[in-house]
Amino acid sequence: MSSEYIEIEVVYAQTHYQDVIMVKVPEGATAREAVEASGLLLKYPEIELGGRNKLGIYAKPAQPDTVLRENDRVEIYRPLIADPKAVRKQRAEEGKVMKRGGGAVKGDGTAQNA
Repeated sequence: MSSEYIEIEVVYAQTHYQDVIMVKVPEGATAREAVEASGLLLKYPEIELGGRNKLGIYAKPAQPDTVLRENDRVEIYRPLIADPKAVRKQRAEEGKVMKRGGGAVKGDGTAQNA
């Protein structure tokens, strides 16, 4: 087993701030091991790796068993409050129009000249 260590950043974003923890883990460590070493699982018991919370490395989805490299940034994602596709579908069903500039829209969805 190698005695070399790598430095990893583990991040858990809250609504108004983010917790950023620097940890040193052995070479060959996984994303899960880095999260465990960060202490964030103890600080935030609502985190469920492999369940509600997904992981990423620099904004790219990653599995908990992904092997890390020096200076990787492991991100713990919170679940979405609402599915963006479902929200758009609900707005469409309610007849609400999303504003994108341009002129007014008539009730039948066609453009109305000013």
